Amino acid sequence: MFLNEEPDNEKITGFENDDIMEGVDERPEIELADDAKWYVIHTYSGYENKVKANLEKIVENRNMQDYIIEIVVPMEKHQEVKDRKTKISFKKIYPGYVLIKMIMTDDSWYVVRNTRGVTGFVGPGSKPVPLSEEEMANMGVEVVETVLSFEIGDNVRVINGPLENFIGVVTEINPERMKVRVSVSMFGRDTPVELDYNQVQVL
Repeated sequence: MFLNEEPDNEKITGFENDDIMEGVDERPEIELADDAKWYVIHTYSGYENKVKANLEKIVENRNMQDYIIEIVVPMEKHQEVKDRKTKISFKKIYPGYVLIKMIMTDDSWYVVRNTRGVTGFVGPGSKPVPLSEEEMANMGVEVVETVLSFEIGDNVRVINGPLENFIGVVTEINPERMKVRVSVSMFGRDTPVELDYNQVQVL
């Protein structure tokens, strides 16, 4: 859908200093949504990973994790065997493009569109158009349905990370972000911590 649209490769300045460029673009008429969908954004060529890192930092600083769920620079794996040694490298599949899973609101659109290095959403007249599951599969991004082995109220053990072997109770599950909130007893006090699905195991 989007490969015929060329991103603007104009040289940018001050990229390392500012993450948000105020008022870069007026918001087009966009279809707001209550659930997360995948969108494609244009970036300056060579700045895909920088845009990803900046967006992740902005999301954390502005507590927008529930609206901007995941940011992906599609990569393909290259494996080369030489002199009995295996060398693995990764190459961008779509230079100048970044995929973002987000709930489209006025605020989330503004943050993404005005992140330095982003030249716009892919779509007619820069109107964000969500990707279908078929398009995601064609782009090499697998859409996986996760089957949970735990539910709210279950006792779980943390199996990796800084809190490994701590025991807690599941208090919240976020399927969109594949995160779980667990109440863990630390220093005699129940402390809520957010973990990935694969960091906990049901007792």
